[in-house]
Amino acid sequence: MEAKSYSCPQCGGIMEFDAISGEMKCPYCDTQMSVDELNRINNNLNSEYSNDVDDLELNSEHTVEGEFETGEKTGEFKVYRCKGCGAELLTDDNTTATFCSYCGNPTLIEDRLTGVIMPKYVIPFKHDKHSAREIYTKWAKKGILTPRMLYSSSTIEKITGIYVPFWLYDYDSITDLTARCTTVTRRVSGNTETTTTKYYDVTRQMKNQFERVPADASIKMDDDKMDKLEPFDYSNLTDFEMPYLSGFYSEKYDYTSDDMKNRIEKRIADYALNETRNTIHGYSSVSIVSKNIRLKRLRADYALLPVWELYYTYNGKQYSFLMNGQTGKIVADRPVSKTRAIVIGVITYIAAFILFMILGGLFG
Repeated sequence: MEAKSYSCPQCGGIMEFDAISGEMKCPYCDTQMSVDELNRINNNLNSEYSNDVDDLELNSEHTVEGEFETGEKTGEFKVYRCKGCGAELLTDDNTTATFCSYCGNPTLIEDRLTGVIMPKYVIPFKHDKHSAREIYTKWAKKGILTPRMLYSSSTIEKITGIYVPFWLYDYDSITDLTARCTTVTRRVSGNTETTTTKYYDVTRQMKNQFERVPADASIKMDDDKMDKLEPFDYSNLTDFEMPYLSGFYSEKYDYTSDDMKNRIEKRIADYALNETRNTIHGYSSVSIVSKNIRLKRLRADYALLPVWELYYTYNGKQYSFLMNGQTGKIVADRPVSKTRAIVIGVITYIAAFILFMILGGLFG
C-alpha cells in the first residue's frame, strides 16, 4: 500500500497546491499548472514511471499502540517509510495528508481518500502560509497585554494548514408556531395617561429548505470554534481532487453523517424556528406558546474545508488560534501577560502621579 505524491514533470520535485494562484506549483523550479492539467499528466504516466516518484510506502509489518497527540484517545498508529529519505513515519488512522518529518516531502495517504470515504467536495485554501503568518502576527501584536512568546518566530513557525473534514447537510423543514402577541398604545389627555394593551394569538406555518449546513466531523477540533469560523464561501466549493491536499495536512472524518444527526438537527431546528419567528413583526411583544418543527434530511455530502491552526501553552494553559483558510476569519484565545499588566499599571500610576503634581504646582 502506498501513499501518493505529485512529481513535477520538469524537475521531478514534489508539487504542492499554491493557495494564492489556485494551481499546483513546484517549489524547486517554479513550474506551475492547474490541478486538471496535473491530473491528466499523472494519469498518462506509465506504471514504471509512476512507481518511481518519491512517496511513502506502508510498512505493514509495523504498527504502534499508543496515545494520539491530542491525548483524546488511544489507538493504533500506521508506520510508513519515506522513499525519499528512508525515515519511518507514524500516522494515526485518520491522517490523509501529511509531510515527512525529515525530508519535508508532502504526501497523501491515497487509500484513505478513495472509495466510500472519498470526499465529494473541497474548498481550496485561499490564504497561503505567508499570509496566515502575517495575519496571526498582526493579531498577536494588537493586544498590549499579549505575551511576547506569542509572536516569537519559534511560535509563528508552528502555524499549520489543515483540511478539516465536514459534513454538508441539506434539509427540508416545516415549522408550526403559535405565539401570544401584544400591542401597547399610550394616550395622554391633560393630566391623564391611558395605556391600552391588546392581545393576539398569532399562528404561522413555514416551509424552509436549508442547503449545505456545515458541521465538522473531527474529534480533535472544537465544535464551537469550528462553528464560529463560518461562513465558508460555497462559490469556491469544487469537486474533490487529491492534488488540492498536497502541501497541507488533512484528516478523514471521525464521525459519520448519522453520528452527528442530533447535533445538526438541533442547529437546523433553531434556524427554522428563527426564520418563522422573524415573520412575526409589528407587535410590542411576542411570546412563543407552542412550536412543532418537522425535519427531513435530503442529503449529506462529505467535504474538506481549509483551516489554519496554531496551538500554544502559556502558564500551563493551552490556547488556540484558528483561521478560516478561505476567508481569513479568526477565532482565537488571547492569554494575558501578568508581568506586562503589572508594568503597565505601574507606569500608568507614575504618569498619573506626575501629572497630578504638575497640575497641583500650576494651580496651587
